[in-house]
Parts: sequence; C-alpha cells; structure tokens
Amino acid sequence: MLTVVLSGLRARWASFLGGFLALALGVGLLATMGLGLSATFHAPERSPQRFTSSPVVVQGQDRLTLDVRRGPETVSVAQRLDRPQPVDNNLLHELGARWAVTSSGGPDAVGVDAPAAEVRALVGDRAQVLTGDERRRADPGHDRDADALVGVNALLGTSGGVTAFVSVFVVASTFAFAVALRRREFGLLRTAGATPGQIRRLLLAEAAALGVLASATGCALGAAGAPLLARTLVDGGLAPEWFTVGGPAWPFHAAFWTGVTVALAGAVAASRRAGKVGPTAALREADVDTDTLPLGRALLGTGLLLAGLGLLVWTYATDPSALLKRKTYTTLPMLLITGIALLSPLLVRPTARLLRLRGAVGTLVRENSAASVRRTAAVAAPVLVTVALAGTLFGSATSVTRAKGAEGREQTAAEYVVTGQALEPVAAPAGAVVSPTGPTSVFVRDGDAAVVKYGARAVADPAAFAELARLPVVAGDPRDLDDRSIVVNEEFERRRVGETVEVWRADGTGPVRLRVAAVLALGTGDNGPYVTRANAPGSVPDRIDARGGGTATVRALEASGGTVRTADAWADAERAPSGSPQARLGMVLVLGIALVYTVIGLANTLLMATSVRGGELASLRLAGATRAQILRVVTGEATLAVAIGALLGLVVTALVLGTLGAGLAALSAPVALALPWGTVGAAAGVCAAVAIAASALPAWRLTR
Repeated sequence: MLTVVLSGLRARWASFLGGFLALALGVGLLATMGLGLSATFHAPERSPQRFTSSPVVVQGQDRLTLDVRRGPETVSVAQRLDRPQPVDNNLLHELGARWAVTSSGGPDAVGVDAPAAEVRALVGDRAQVLTGDERRRADPGHDRDADALVGVNALLGTSGGVTAFVSVFVVASTFAFAVALRRREFGLLRTAGATPGQIRRLLLAEAAALGVLASATGCALGAAGAPLLARTLVDGGLAPEWFTVGGPAWPFHAAFWTGVTVALAGAVAASRRAGKVGPTAALREADVDTDTLPLGRALLGTGLLLAGLGLLVWTYATDPSALLKRKTYTTLPMLLITGIALLSPLLVRPTARLLRLRGAVGTLVRENSAASVRRTAAVAAPVLVTVALAGTLFGSATSVTRAKGAEGREQTAAEYVVTGQALEPVAAPAGAVVSPTGPTSVFVRDGDAAVVKYGARAVADPAAFAELARLPVVAGDPRDLDDRSIVVNEEFERRRVGETVEVWRADGTGPVRLRVAAVLALGTGDNGPYVTRANAPGSVPDRIDARGGGTATVRALEASGGTVRTADAWADAERAPSGSPQARLGMVLVLGIALVYTVIGLANTLLMATSVRGGELASLRLAGATRAQILRVVTGEATLAVAIGALLGLVVTALVLGTLGAGLAALSAPVALALPWGTVGAAAGVCAAVAIAASALPAWRLTR
C-alpha cells in the first residue's frame, strides 16, 4: 500500500500541488496566529518605568467591587474603573510620616521605600500595594498596552478561525474534485480486483501523506512568519513596542495536527464516493456528470443553510444589537457559505441553461458548463467564499458606520460640532447655545447576577444639551436631567421613568441614587446613558455642539483646541468607512486569506480539469474549431463558473445585509446599508483573471 501511495503522489504531483499549497499555507498561518496569541497571554518580563527605584508602590483602587446575589450565594463582582482612584490624602500623610515617599507621577500612585509587609499592614484595604513586577500596573501605558493586547488577541483569533474554515473548504473541494477526475482509474483498480475498502484506504493514505508533508512545511513557514507578524503589528501601532513572539511549542503542535486532521477530513467524503465506483466505470464513464448531489451532501447542505438562516433570524429576534458586532457578521456567513456551496450543483445547470449566448462558442460554453456540473461547482465554490466575505465584512462594517453617522446627525440640532481630546472650556457668545459633553462611565448592579459598566456621556450644561439634542426618546423628557437624575437607554434593567437606580461613578465612588428622567431607544449603541458633570468625576469634554452666534461662535469654538466642522461635515466624516485600526486590519487580513486560498483553489481545479480534456479539445479541432475558438470556449466556461460563484456570494451578502437592515430598524436606528461594490468587484475580478489564465494555459498546450 505504501509503495502504491508514494508512486501515486509522484505520478500525480501536479493534481496534489494545489491542496499541498493550501494546507501548508493554512498550517503556516495557524502557527503564526498561535504564536501571536501566545504572546498576548504571556507578556515578557519588563522593569517598571514610573517607579524604578521604589521597592513598593501604593496605588489607588482600579476596580469597583460589589457584592451581588448569584443563586443562593453572595459573590463579589469586579469591574475595571476608567482610571485608578486617587490615593487618599490621609493615607499619603501616614505614609510620608513613616517612610520616604515618592509621589512623582500623580496622586493615583506613590512610591514607598519600606518593607512591603509593613506597608500592607498600614494601608489595609484603602489602596493597592504593588511589589516586584506588579509595579508595572502603575505605569502610564499599562492599561493602554493591556487594551492593545486584547485587540490583537481578537484580531488573531478571528483570522485564525477564518483560516481554519477556508482551508477546510478549499482542501475538501480539491480532494472531491480530484476524486471525480480519477473515476476511470478507480474503475480499472476495481477491475484488477481492488475492494472498495482498499480504494478508500488508498485515498486516506494519500491524504495522510500529503497532510504530514504540508503540515511540516507549514510549521516552518509559521516559524519564519511569526516575527514578521509581530513587527507588522508593532509598526502599525496595534501592539505595544515590546510585543514579541516565540517560546512555546503548543502553537506548532496545534497547527501541525490541525493540518493533518483537515487533510484527512477533506478526504473522508471523497473516499466514500471513490469506494462506490464499480469496475464498469472504466468502460461506461460519460462526460455528463450524474449523481452530482448525493443524499448526504444534500442533507448536510440543507441543514447548514437552514442553521445559518435560523441563527440570523434568532439573533434579529432576540438581540438585534448583536448584528452590528464584527464577531457576528464575520462568523454567521460561514454557515450560509458552506450550505450554499454544498447545494451549488443544484443551481449550476439551471443557471447555465438560462443563458442565451450567441454562436457556436456561446452554445458550447453553455452546454459544457451545464454538463460538467462538478467542474463548474468546484470553480464557483472558492469564488463564493471570497465574494461573500468581501460583501458581508466590508458591507456590514460600512453600513454600521454610516448608520452611526446618520444617527449622530439626526440627534443634534447644532450648526457646528467640535471634536478633540481634552477640549478647553468655551464661553457661549451672545445669541449662541453651546453644549460640551465628555466620556465617562457608570456602574450599575444588574439584577442579582452582575455589575455592568456602561459607557456614558457627561453633560456640562443640561439646559443647552436639552435644546440641541434630538434624542430618540421612548419615555420621559431629557430636559428633566439634573444632578439627581439620569437618562438611560432600553438596555438598563430598570428603565421606567421615575424609578430610582443606584449608580457608582467612573472613579468608583457611590452609590448615588438617581431618578430615571428619560428612556432612549438603544440605536447603534451610543444612545446614553447621560449624566451631569456632578456624577462624572474626571470627565473632560471631547465634543462641543453649538448653534447661533455667527462668526463669533466659530472663533470661540476654535479656541477650544479641537476640530471645528459644520454638523453636516462632521456627520459625513462619521459616515466615512473608518473604524479602529484593529478592525480595518482584521477585515483586510480575513479577505486576503480568503483571496489567496481562492487563487490556489481556482488555479489547481482548472489546471487539473483542463489537463484531462485533451480528447475533447482534439475532437473540437477535428470538427473544424480553431485554436482561438477553443480558447474562447475554455475561458468562457471558467468565466461563467466565476460569475455563478460571485452571484451566490452576493446572495449570501444580501441575506446578511438584509438582516442587518432589519436589525437597525428594530433598534430605531437609521438604515444606511452599503454594498462595497469596489471591493466585491476587485475580488471577483482577481478570481476571473486567475480562472482565465489557469484554464487558457493548459488548453493552449493541448491544442498545439
């Protein structure tokens, strides 16, 4: 058996090349992502920067801890504060009276030259006592680095998941099509006495050998690519400057065995089909595909399609705000893609028959595509993946961004909007209304199970805010907002006007009991809550809305130090496709992975398919067709298959974006759907160019 397997691999190396490259690339990417993920879990040892000479650091509390009921027990639940609390003045005096204290760096932390045990005994639970490597928590960039690592972790995790999905998809499709092309060979083996079990074991052995070789190659690629990934993330500002990869071996083990498993899983279904080939297949094999959609494939495809549709509907019905999240519109389309790809043979023949192409070339393109369903579906499948991911990822992200911009414009009656960090106070000129707001947080005990942190807005002038704001009010009146009240949204557990809710402020102080003045629709997620500056310690305005006052208002706003724009210009900037660097890089990385795999899958499938059509193309030459006509037939078939795949990808995109639009409407947010025609067209264009080249080159060689 081993001799037969190795001989087969050597003889048919060209047909295995595409699967080998796809699998090696997938394993390499998984190893690279795994090494990157490992680096986010285990930061390297670094010396403290802020208190290098102090053996002990006393820092204000950086978490709010509350006792809540969870079932029959009471447990402590913690939420991170926006910034560490200031160290109490009394505690500062006590520390200074006993030991040498270094307070350079601010009131939130001080360095103490004293034994740690004695400092802990004095401080108690009034602050945190940090020693050793924990002193880094007092560094100014500690929280920023931690947030960056969370973003890198999400980016690499999503990219790794897409890599695994697309690699399984392409490898399985490659094996299935390769088996379809070898039916005559299997018929001859059956005639020579081979049993169905031997045929299946032969294919699985080939897949195992291919998987081991490709996985080993992929691990080598991952070892070389991981440092490049780390450097790219650091240079792009996505990871801290100290971010490096390397060390643990588990990413290589995980990637290697995943690659072997993917190869075997991709060959299982194909081996079952190969085992059913009878001895007479070598004599009666026809060019027209039959039984292109076995019952098992039909059931699996239907189940995945229904599951994808069901999850979309369920998410819309239970939590429409989840449809706006990148995690949702990255993962949900995969079920739809797989389901439609499995059912694609049902769509190929009727779609091809609907075409009305002129002339002999057009007739041949239509009839050959309809007759060779497996070949057409194998070409359409990877195109479906790329177009669907391009449409759903970029379309959903752009739609959400536009909805946020449109919502922001609808919710302000201002003529001018100023944005920037730490804006200076602005005095309202005569006849003008100026409303500064800034970011803050509020903490609420949510039922008996959790403490929830809400990103809120701090209102400096409630009267001016009420005059300029056009909020989506469900109940109550935002004009009633004062130092003893709060404006909440529908996400709050207690959201009835007049009810009282206990709130802890951004610095952890509280609780304060605030009356619900108004309830807002949830929208895209930025609708409240709103509190006054009295309940937002440390908040600094980052936005100023203004109306009236003419040029005097503009001059006053310019003195704030921010960017002054008209409300329309500000809304247009908010609608621009932007987002965080992690989100943009993540979408580009996901689409790039899909496109690379599509190129490999298309090239491999069409090179294999066209290379075995020597007899068919020779018959066309004998019938009087010129080489140019034959090339037009072959490339026309490839182009038609790419068009079918693109059409199916647009169907997936329409389903996802349609559900997203319904979700925005349910959230009382503007529906501003956008299909990224440029991105989708570019992806489809690359697929078409590769398909044409991969089909034309072997056809040119065969018709010489």
